Amino acid sequence: MDALRLRPSLLSARPGAARPRDHFLPPFCSIQRNGEPRVCFSAQRTQGPSLYHCQKSFDWKSTYSRISRQSTSTSINASGQPLQSEPEAHDSASIWRAISSSLDVFYRFSRPHTVIGTALSIVSVSLLAVQSLSDISPLFLTGLLEAVVAALFMNIYIVGLNQLFDIEIDKVNKPTLPLASGEYTPTTGIAIVSVFAAMSFGLGWAVGSQPLFWALFISFVLGTAYSINLPYLRWKRSAVVAALCILAVRAVIVQLAFFLHIQTFVFRRPAVFTRPLMFATGFMTFFSVVIALFKDIPDIEGDRIFGIRSFSVRLGQKKVFWICVGLLEMAYGVAILMGATSTSLWSKTATIAGHSILAAILWSCARSVDLTSKAAITSFYMFIWKLFYAEYLLIPLVR
Repeated sequence: MDALRLRPSLLSARPGAARPRDHFLPPFCSIQRNGEPRVCFSAQRTQGPSLYHCQKSFDWKSTYSRISRQSTSTSINASGQPLQSEPEAHDSASIWRAISSSLDVFYRFSRPHTVIGTALSIVSVSLLAVQSLSDISPLFLTGLLEAVVAALFMNIYIVGLNQLFDIEIDKVNKPTLPLASGEYTPTTGIAIVSVFAAMSFGLGWAVGSQPLFWALFISFVLGTAYSINLPYLRWKRSAVVAALCILAVRAVIVQLAFFLHIQTFVFRRPAVFTRPLMFATGFMTFFSVVIALFKDIPDIEGDRIFGIRSFSVRLGQKKVFWICVGLLEMAYGVAILMGATSTSLWSKTATIAGHSILAAILWSCARSVDLTSKAAITSFYMFIWKLFYAEYLLIPLVR
């Protein structure tokens, strides 16, 4: 701040000398520097204690200026919105980045394509128990939500356990998975799968539905036996047994148990095996075999290194690829015949048209796949899952 300038006549006045009453101290200001607020003071009379009062006023206003500068970060801007300080904004951005990163890691750990498949299959099969629009009630929706949530918890346990025992294999086949990449430690993985298994069983027990609880229990046993590396277990090492595990869960347990959960526990009706239910079970048997076979085609390199004798390792990628395509085309053919025998015109039309379109899309896409490219084969495997989702949209229309 520039030095305070006083008139020489004021500074040199003798004690007791008369001073003009109308003599004023000239205004003094601090020059604005480096974006600092400018502080100005009006003139004060130069009577006895006036210099002391001026200095006191200057000190108070300087202090006010410092306080004002410190509070600028939380003041109100011209638009009327409060401003946040830069450290607070930086901390908020860091927190959101950390949350987003954590969600992304868990998303990949949960294997979302299996989560979507599980949810869609349970909703679709549950709708087979609906006989009229009045059945779609809060009671039905509550029972459906309980089944979906409990099954998704179990799904995360199963896929997480498989990753825990496949860390070294996944470093070759799927290096972006959290355990293979090191984003999750094995301890973290164990904690996650333990919590989700406990929540699944806890919810199943609290609901009190026997079909639901047995579906969770059988899925738990087969999922554990499929992955865990203990004597007489780790059934994924055998191509046939691995396919049977997936078939049992996807084709049988999901179709029958969750249908019976809605039919007998929610609606309190007698257990019946309807024509649409039998169709869904048969069709998904074909589809589950295809998924069990196809999932190993992109992973042939790591499976061969670690002694996993999948059909792709034994027969070769190309042969297994076309076996899968052939099985799916056969399943679509059976579905078209099933639709042709329906007594309901709208069901017949939807079933024939829907499966014909899916069969044509499958054949067109299969012919364009580069079987020498792992990326292309993996992309086609994800396309198989999309066909899986589409089928569960058609199943409720089969009557």
